[in-house]
Amino acid sequence: MAFFRYRRYVEAMVDTFHGKVALITGGARGIGEGVARGFVERGGKVALVGLEPELLAAVSADIGDSAAWWEADVRDGQALATAINAAAEHFGRIDFVLANAGIASYGTVRQIDDSAFERVVDININGVFRTLKYATPHLVASKGYALVVASLASFTPLAGLASYNASKAGAESLGLAYKQEVAHLGVAVGICHPSWVDTDIVRNAEHDLPSFRAIRKKLPYPANGTTSVEDCVELILRGFAKRKSRVYVPKGVVISNWTKALTNSPLVWPVMKRIAGKSVPQMEKEVDALGRFHHSHVPETKPAD
Repeated sequence: MAFFRYRRYVEAMVDTFHGKVALITGGARGIGEGVARGFVERGGKVALVGLEPELLAAVSADIGDSAAWWEADVRDGQALATAINAAAEHFGRIDFVLANAGIASYGTVRQIDDSAFERVVDININGVFRTLKYATPHLVASKGYALVVASLASFTPLAGLASYNASKAGAESLGLAYKQEVAHLGVAVGICHPSWVDTDIVRNAEHDLPSFRAIRKKLPYPANGTTSVEDCVELILRGFAKRKSRVYVPKGVVISNWTKALTNSPLVWPVMKRIAGKSVPQMEKEVDALGRFHHSHVPETKPAD
């Protein structure tokens, strides 16, 4: 019986996005690439936007005629606006937006380089702002849906990842404010909160920082586990189909939302202080030895003046 229910579900999903177009930032790899492939498998077309032209071209070519790509830095409003408008002209519409482009950094507040901290914030918050801003006219025209990729980190700050935590909390607030602003225009908005997903960012962090790997093992569910890209993509596509206001990856991340006040309360602080007191000095030593504040594949392209 379970098999037949699953088969009916798969069959129902095949043409879910027929005639629809999704624009995805950070579409060259990881979650963005996976969502692009899944969206097309379910009948849609995708516009990929990102900073890695060779990877974007390869992904687009592999997907076929239902995909096209544009190189643009989400830190560059003019370039991003041009790419979004070109994608809308190419496909004739934009129905879904996945504001997915994002990076992480290493290092404590007292340690991290100013420019490294600012870069994370500019991509993870300002990049989402620019994506939403320039996609809005097209979403209004289609009565579409935007999904902002925030994080479990929106709820649970962790020592050594201050720039990432701040940016993802900011992305959540930005998305919630935007949701109010465009509701009367017929545009729906959701916030996606992935925990650790098996992408380059997580794998590189665990490789670069043994202390990070050790801390993760001590965290409560769901922060102590890793979700596959495939499972993450499936939950995002279900969020698209249902125009959900929240997409939790895995679903247990909802617990972190419900318990956010407790996690950051005086009651829990002694535990967090003890863990951080042991892990932070070691993490700072590892970052110093590493000699960089970002994972290895982050493109170094700078926005236009």
